[in-house]
Amino acid sequence: MTNLTNQQEKARLLHDLHRPGTPLVLANVWDAASARLVEEAGAPAVATASASVCWTLGARDGGGLDRDRAIAQTALIASAVGLPVTADLESGFAETAEGVGETVTALLATGAVGVNLEDAAADGSGLRPLAEATARIAAARAAAEAAGIDLFLNARTDVYMLGVGEPEQQLDLAIERALAYVGAGASGVFLPGLGDADAIAAFVKAVPVPVNVFGFPGGPSLAELSAAGVARVSFGPGLAKVAYAAVDRAARELYGSGGYGPLEGGLDYGRLNGLFPA
Repeated sequence: MTNLTNQQEKARLLHDLHRPGTPLVLANVWDAASARLVEEAGAPAVATASASVCWTLGARDGGGLDRDRAIAQTALIASAVGLPVTADLESGFAETAEGVGETVTALLATGAVGVNLEDAAADGSGLRPLAEATARIAAARAAAEAAGIDLFLNARTDVYMLGVGEPEQQLDLAIERALAYVGAGASGVFLPGLGDADAIAAFVKAVPVPVNVFGFPGGPSLAELSAAGVARVSFGPGLAKVAYAAVDRAARELYGSGGYGPLEGGLDYGRLNGLFPA
């Protein structure tokens, strides 16, 4: 059972952390240990990444995970940190808008105060029709209001991720979808897949809520994204890919040459064990 007053305070803090031009930086996590490490590094909030959570639970990203396991992992992470937690729940783990509302109700019961919901269909067939995607955002907002929590509802549009429309049409299409989601109750809009700082700035100017984009090697710097007015920069499965790359290198050397080299530089056992109470 969550403390409603404390949860509402965390929800307000998460809203306040979204400041255009001074973006909230979220190094996305996938389990209790990664969440605690990110918290200790100075993060003001913790966000999950759907891909990272899927992989750690033995599922494929993009529809391979079920709602119960996603919610349970969110609960584990929320209980491990004292920060506001926002969860990437793909398209809501439900076929209907009503089902998305049920997912959000379950999410709020974990103590989390934010959610990402994308407008791509769970079966990989493309974007949901705009009216359907908008109804799902509205259902999520209604569920949060019923729970008495000012959920930060981050509506993600995958126009660029899926390459929908002709390149010269994509910005207008993304703006159209973003405005519809804002009208349905979105607190912010997430636009992954776009790496052009000028186009990002144009999107930010057209959308009246905080805008979230991906940060990635070779993409616009945090300084450039700040100048564009971005309010949130997240890194998706970036940390998880780095962690798993270390496992891959170490395992290949152990079973190849028999070397121990990649095991050097690992975090101290005592530090990792000390992340959690006795």
